[in-house]
Amino acid sequence: MSFIYPSDFQYFAGVDEVGRGPLVGNVVTAAVILDPVHPIVGLADSKKLSEKKREILAEEIKQKSLAWSIGEATPLEIDRLNILQATMLAMQRAVAALPIRPDYVLVDGNRTPEFACPSEAIVKGDGLVAEISAASIIAKVTRDHQMLELDAQYPQYQFAKHKGYPTKLHLELLAQFGPLENYRKSFKPVQRVIATREIHHES
Repeated sequence: MSFIYPSDFQYFAGVDEVGRGPLVGNVVTAAVILDPVHPIVGLADSKKLSEKKREILAEEIKQKSLAWSIGEATPLEIDRLNILQATMLAMQRAVAALPIRPDYVLVDGNRTPEFACPSEAIVKGDGLVAEISAASIIAKVTRDHQMLELDAQYPQYQFAKHKGYPTKLHLELLAQFGPLENYRKSFKPVQRVIATREIHHES
């Protein structure tokens, strides 16, 4: 990873999100401050790692980092604010929840919300900055676990397979069974199903 860290700062927090695209569940963000004394081998963009590798690394990050935390925004908040603003709120919550206050925040992507300290947005940061990579792994594993819990509650929706993303299978099951409380009602595929079911209900 070839990122050059700004000087004069001690604690760098990496922040990343998972779950902007799915139709169901929370948008999950993580913040991580790594320990330079205990480097973690194999950090990379979470999407490029196998599920097994992510699980192993997530545990190692939690054990070796100086601090880590999760911040989330609910489907209700996503519907009220829109997905971008809800993601920014979740990022603020993750950083605020860190047990160590960071001096500088590095955010994956092209924008950063307001934090209590300086911050910088880095496009493709999860492949460039170890802290962001670590945050992407923890956020992904956390959200995947939430989808597995939802799958256990509602097996007919097959959340373990599609993780809430609008795949062909998911859209077919959504049309068949209708949206649960956990669905994001402002997302178009969900809106369409709600509208169709209302028409059928009325006729």
